[in-house]
Amino acid sequence: MTDPTPRIVSLIASSTEIVFRLGMGDFMVGRSHECDFPESVKTLPVCTGPKFNPDGTSYEIDQRVKAILQESLSVYRVDAAELDRLRPTHIITQAQCEVCAVSLKDVEEAACHLISSQPQIVSLEPNCLADIWTDIERVGRALKLEERASQLVQSLKDRIADIESGSSGLEHPTVACIEWIKPLMAAGNWMPEIIEIASGVNLFGVPGKHSPWLSWSEVQAKDPDIILVSPCGFDVPRTMLEMHILASQPGWCDLKAVKSGKVYVCDGNAYFNRPGPRVVESVEMLAEIFHPQQFHFGHEKTGWIQYISQLQ
Repeated sequence: MTDPTPRIVSLIASSTEIVFRLGMGDFMVGRSHECDFPESVKTLPVCTGPKFNPDGTSYEIDQRVKAILQESLSVYRVDAAELDRLRPTHIITQAQCEVCAVSLKDVEEAACHLISSQPQIVSLEPNCLADIWTDIERVGRALKLEERASQLVQSLKDRIADIESGSSGLEHPTVACIEWIKPLMAAGNWMPEIIEIASGVNLFGVPGKHSPWLSWSEVQAKDPDIILVSPCGFDVPRTMLEMHILASQPGWCDLKAVKSGKVYVCDGNAYFNRPGPRVVESVEMLAEIFHPQQFHFGHEKTGWIQYISQLQ
């Protein structure tokens, strides 16, 4: 008996990119509300949605999410009826962060009780860089594409190794990577690792651990050489709307990074906060930000821009 033709629903933006990089994009039948790359995926039916208004400032979004979590509710809803209609053979979800995407519990509940096709649930958990490789291989295994997944992982590792080798012996600037503006949060998970790979010295956040809250006094005390701002789920234009919040903090103009013009706004939504194949592009961006004389991958003005404070 031959296996049925795959009918894949991806409920995380990063796993959608993995599916496409494995050459299985034509077999996707549904997506999450946040899946936006490649462009063609936007034509697929949407199977999830937020229980809060995702528009507004970082502070407003933070307050809405915290209000939902205080009631022990999931932050996102799963459209079980739509999933049942799509008859998926595979649903890819995550168990890493209930604020980032639908929870594994909600997907399992929908699959067990409401989805007649009884799909295989593939759950990803990318806490660190090695987990991203493992998740790519996990998706490949579920789709019976183990060799293709291994080749993809190796090609991504090779690109990162080239950057690491090329930055060997260069200066090691101290780096503060901000993942949320109000309240202030530093980047965790894989970000500290890839900062170090690009020869930066990460000041806040621990590899493999969730992003920690951060006080402004801590930033002032560390006085980083470089400040990266890449709020989770925000692109560059949306982040730029809130940079005045940071620029109005006491002592902003006295920071080393500000005085030297080394404050950068990065596309967190597409790159830094998305644990998929484009994590390599994130490393490339860090390399060209940290060492512009050594690296140029062409990401400036698309993935990142230099921020010029009006208060300088």
